[in-house]
Amino acid sequence: MVSEDIVGRVSIIAPVYNEVDSIYPLYESLAKMMDGLGRPAEVILVNDGSTDGSAERLDEIAEKDERFTIVHLRRNFGQTAAISAGFDIARGEAVIAIDADLQNDPADIPAMLAKLEEGYDVVSGWRKHRKDKWLTRRLPSGIANWLISRVTGVHLHDYGCSLKAYRAEVLKDVKLYGEMHRFIPALAYLAGGRVTEMVVRHHPRIHGKTKYGLSRTLGVVLDLATVKFLLTYASRPLQVFGRWGGLMGGIGFLLALYLTVQKVFFGMALANRPALILAVLMILTGVQLISMGLIAELQARTYYEAQDKPIYTVRYVKIKEGRIRNGFPGD
Repeated sequence: MVSEDIVGRVSIIAPVYNEVDSIYPLYESLAKMMDGLGRPAEVILVNDGSTDGSAERLDEIAEKDERFTIVHLRRNFGQTAAISAGFDIARGEAVIAIDADLQNDPADIPAMLAKLEEGYDVVSGWRKHRKDKWLTRRLPSGIANWLISRVTGVHLHDYGCSLKAYRAEVLKDVKLYGEMHRFIPALAYLAGGRVTEMVVRHHPRIHGKTKYGLSRTLGVVLDLATVKFLLTYASRPLQVFGRWGGLMGGIGFLLALYLTVQKVFFGMALANRPALILAVLMILTGVQLISMGLIAELQARTYYEAQDKPIYTVRYVKIKEGRIRNGFPGD
């Protein structure tokens, strides 16, 4: 372990939505963990538009313990937005995300920080012994984890686990939209982060009701398509649009050529031929896809150049001790 990998201050972020009965136990478990952590730590509890009295209890905690900061959102924006709000004001070199429903255990946080100090940028929790219903929670989650791992190339057992640890610098290159908080390890990998996972404890839900269900499956699939595009073609969109456009246009052209040969050399009529309509449709679709790719290419260039945003990230630069970086070797 090298000094650059040591994390100092720790920011812990928990989104809260209608968890009034869990707030005090959550505070006690977090405070106990922080008392023995041995490094400065803060907790940012983000009230995501709760309507059950959670806001008042959160404010009581802020008055009681200066290590706790409460952020009240104007309405319920969703877990991704709440986590993003916490990221934006976190001050630690290490950032921990955790659920407020007491199913994650704050006692796992020191071990996750130790993993970060081994040189990783993201440590994702794995609820190996998960205490949820098999049919409605564990089975869909298992399918989703397999699919996400295959599509993104970042193989994790449990993308849905909220307990994750990050180096703050890797989060600067991660922008969250929709329900994309579960894809942060893949997005961090896109930014050059080193990702690992570790087994964490998981407790049965005691208070409140789960906010997840099968109805969110379609949203996860759509967000996965977005992440796949960002991972593969964000800086070269013409390649994906142009590839399919060229394929469809090429097939349409060959089909049209075949019909032309039949008409010219064999005198076959083209009227009422479905193949003719198909050929025209495929050619037009191909042209449209290539045009979309060109427009997306211009937008991608505008995105990177307007923000002076590089298409790469640098982990660190190593030079010989004593050498001046802006000098040429041998000077």
